[in-house]
Amino acid sequence: MEDSSNSNSRGFLNTSGISDRNTEFSPLERVTPRSKPLSVFGSSAHKSSEEDSLGIGDPFVRSLEWGDVSLRQWLDKRERCVDVFECLHVFRQIVEIVNVAHSQGIVVHNVRPSCFVMSSFNHVSFIESASCSDSGSADSLEDGPVSHKKREDAGSYNKILERQVEKLEEEKKQPFPMKHVLAMETSWYTSPEEEFGSTSTCASDVYRLGVLLFELFCPVPSREDKSRTMSSLRHRVLPPQILLKCPKEASFCLWLLHPEPSCRPSMSDLLQSEFMTEPRDNLEEREAAIELRDKIEEQESLLEFLLMIQQRKQESAYRLRDTVSLLSSDIEQVAKRQLVLKQKGSSYSDLGFPEEPSTLLASRKRFRQVIPPEETDDDESQGRSTFLESSRLMRNFKKLETIYFLTRRRQLKAAASGKSLTRHSPLSSENGRGSEKSSVSNSAAPKDLSQNDSRQGGWIDPFLEGLCKYLSFSKLRVKADLKQGDLLNSSNLVCSLAFDRDGEFFATAGVNKKIKIFECDSIVNNNRDIHYPVVELASRSKLSSVCWNSYIKSQIASSNFEGVVQIWDVGRSQLVTEMKEHKKRVWSIDISSADPTLLASGSDDGTVKLWSINQGASIGTIKTKANVCCVQFPSDSGRSLAFGSADHKVYYYDLRNPKIPLSTMIGHSKTVSYVKFVDSSTLVSSSTDNTLKLWDLSMSASGVNETPLHSFAGHTNLKNFVGLSVSDGYIATGSETNEVFVYHKAFPMPVMSYMFSNTDSTSGLEVDDASQFISSICWRVQSSTLVAANSNGNIKILEMVA
Repeated sequence: MEDSSNSNSRGFLNTSGISDRNTEFSPLERVTPRSKPLSVFGSSAHKSSEEDSLGIGDPFVRSLEWGDVSLRQWLDKRERCVDVFECLHVFRQIVEIVNVAHSQGIVVHNVRPSCFVMSSFNHVSFIESASCSDSGSADSLEDGPVSHKKREDAGSYNKILERQVEKLEEEKKQPFPMKHVLAMETSWYTSPEEEFGSTSTCASDVYRLGVLLFELFCPVPSREDKSRTMSSLRHRVLPPQILLKCPKEASFCLWLLHPEPSCRPSMSDLLQSEFMTEPRDNLEEREAAIELRDKIEEQESLLEFLLMIQQRKQESAYRLRDTVSLLSSDIEQVAKRQLVLKQKGSSYSDLGFPEEPSTLLASRKRFRQVIPPEETDDDESQGRSTFLESSRLMRNFKKLETIYFLTRRRQLKAAASGKSLTRHSPLSSENGRGSEKSSVSNSAAPKDLSQNDSRQGGWIDPFLEGLCKYLSFSKLRVKADLKQGDLLNSSNLVCSLAFDRDGEFFATAGVNKKIKIFECDSIVNNNRDIHYPVVELASRSKLSSVCWNSYIKSQIASSNFEGVVQIWDVGRSQLVTEMKEHKKRVWSIDISSADPTLLASGSDDGTVKLWSINQGASIGTIKTKANVCCVQFPSDSGRSLAFGSADHKVYYYDLRNPKIPLSTMIGHSKTVSYVKFVDSSTLVSSSTDNTLKLWDLSMSASGVNETPLHSFAGHTNLKNFVGLSVSDGYIATGSETNEVFVYHKAFPMPVMSYMFSNTDSTSGLEVDDASQFISSICWRVQSSTLVAANSNGNIKILEMVA
């Protein structure tokens, strides 16, 4: 409902260009789709006083938010070039707006760029707000229904709008600050008669149209030039460039800027002038061409988008086709092997061998490959169901799938380069120190398979071995709790655990400055309140590491926080040798299995020292730039050594050339705390970056290896030494969540875990201590048993079970 008494001047009018002249609606009735119809000269749609005061819903403000710009901004763009047709198109729309007002007997007064906004296709919309009304609103020739409310709101609204416009100007880096231009614009667009105090008339609006036409065709690069040019325009002095480049437009501009109001053309004269009518057809054709070009570009964008989707889907289809082909080939290979094994099984049955126990048969069927339904019997269907319903397998199905394809890609790449993965595969059955033979031996492969089949199916045995071992065990159970009852020591942190060569005894060492030797079977078989060590060796300093000699059963080595390496005779409970060449704490020691007289130690002084146990002195030194946290010999050689450093790297040296590493493994983001050989060519490292990484030493041809075979994640290790041990492809590590985690070298996710309870090692009572963590761990050789200790001194013997 319209109310002239409550009307304000925040209306606007939008024309859509010359092509709208012949429509059945007048320009006053045309509106943009962004707002309700508003009349600029009569009344406007009713708004609340709050909206009026804040300017909510104002078309100018909305247009700025929606990406439209004011005509003032458009005129002052630094990169704007004069396009005759474009400028005439804009000017014509403004002339039509003013003509409508004059036809209603209203003087617009605010024919200034800041009172118009530009939208798409250069459509011009008129807004009459306080921002462009310093001296009042449009004056009627008669006493028309013009609202005076806007004068009251002018101050607050003007401040709001100027802040918004000024912010936009700063973002767009315009050369003309809007606040300054708005202040100058009123002076530029004031007609000579108004300067002398006369009333604004329709001729005054014509004068303002002349100023606007000049700005359209004469862009000025700087604020100073703009001020001078507009000042000269007051005296009808035009710049030479507009006179030379646009003589027709300059002449028409001077006509509109005549100092005598009576000599200026009326709106009807202006619209009927040759200047306004001549380029109409060209403008319409130009606008139509622009619209057509934009539509073509839109279609091209859509076409390009669809073609891109098609290309990506085709690439996915090609990859999927190759994947299905690879799977079909592998299924065929496995089915052939299975058929040969069945035939061998039938021949053994004919010889009268007893049937296998049902439990063993079920266990083997659990991992049997799926074959076509017509070739399966009920027992095989049951085995397949067990395989598919294995919760652990299905829970990690995507990861297992990823490892399968990773294994196949490596095998295919190696085959293409003429190499073999049998020896260096992370899934191979070659074992590390003290480990038992694989449960799935390569020798079990049928000998009558063709050589080609063996080459193509070379991935099967190692992958099947890894899968079987991953699914063979599901949890760790406690075989025994070691209860020491050491009441004299409040600090019971165990820093190192180690089994002797036969797995009969294990040693503990830590901050209590004692090496304690326990008999493993005695602890497991005898449920006693307190377990006493069979031997106890006292040291002067806190102990960091212990290691048994694999050749001399009673010999054990230790290192301490003072940098001393000691050799002990356990049988006689005596210290044999002390080696004191390190200048700082020694973190790790290792005795070579291949050469039991050779010992290596790594220290905070940045050196690795090689010692002769017989001589009791160092025979070589490797210097590094960072603390050395761990050292390890491979089980089959005393000529090479690996160690981890605080510089986040793993180094592998040929001891015959100790000046430069044979390989440097880069991948960890924090200190490398442990390294262990899984087999002669595979190494696992542990770091305080929460990961273990598996490295293939044969992939370090250039001396640097930045691509681990796997990154094992699941445990938590950010600041403490939590232990690392390897046996038969199983990798055990501790966690700062007071848990033991077991991985298999074939897969990056944990096989199982066990959480220690937070109990006091002396009293056995539960304690609320979330800071406890696993501090050391060690496998018992040739078994599925390990011993683990935590930071509170609790020691448990754990066993993997199905």
